[in-house]
Amino acid sequence: MMSREEKYAVFQALHQRPGVFIIPNPWNAGSARILTALGFEALATTSAGYAFNAGLPDSPQALTRNEILANAQSIVNATDLPVSADLQNGFGHSPDSCAQTIRLAAQVGLAGGSIEDSSGEANQPIYDFKLAVERVAAAAEAAHESHFLLTARAENFLCGRADLHDTIRRLQAFAEAGADVLYAPGLPSLDAIREVCSSAPKPVNVLMGLKGATYTVEELQSAGAKRISVGGSLARAALGAFVRAAREIKDKGTFTFAQDAISHAEATDYMKGAKP
Repeated sequence: MMSREEKYAVFQALHQRPGVFIIPNPWNAGSARILTALGFEALATTSAGYAFNAGLPDSPQALTRNEILANAQSIVNATDLPVSADLQNGFGHSPDSCAQTIRLAAQVGLAGGSIEDSSGEANQPIYDFKLAVERVAAAAEAAHESHFLLTARAENFLCGRADLHDTIRRLQAFAEAGADVLYAPGLPSLDAIREVCSSAPKPVNVLMGLKGATYTVEELQSAGAKRISVGGSLARAALGAFVRAAREIKDKGTFTFAQDAISHAEATDYMKGAKP
């Protein structure tokens, strides 16, 4: 197993080399082992995937920092790949809370993580601009002290604020504040992705796996993306297969779903670290 410092160096290099790379999102140790065996180069946790696995809603009110970091540590321990974590809003509104979350994330072995500008508050879902930048600046200072790659997220489009100009303004300010990677999930079109990437002074993560238009890796690379993640969509895909199978049993009394399941032997091989 590589040290955390070695994983951080690998993670940095992925962002510096030409072209795009995919960073899929496991939700537990088993899914991390499978994605590692399939040959991906880095992984990122998903708060939604963890929440659904734990029987919880995906919301800041339902998930604690300790739970999220414990889940992240189980994923780190299951793979030799660098892992970046979904750290939500840093588990607190203040810049200091963001900085402390970054320090704790580094301590559990993570090579990177993201802080978002979504507050989790219904009456004001996005932090005002000044506070959002201050939070990223504090997180960035802690990240750089800890050799930790910080991703700063602008959440406008996931929070019902379809304001591309403000999103770009925030991402540029986050870069100036010290973020290493920029991320605006839920962008509405390939043109919007292209505009964000062309205006960004740092590498950009693009989210795929939401309903609606989808784009290929080649298209996203041409638009300027450096990194592609899939959020909670792999976890939701697994849950979708589970629900379809359970409904078949309950409603039809048949068991044809088993034809699409991987074998017990294949699943065991993945858990042992075997390559497909």
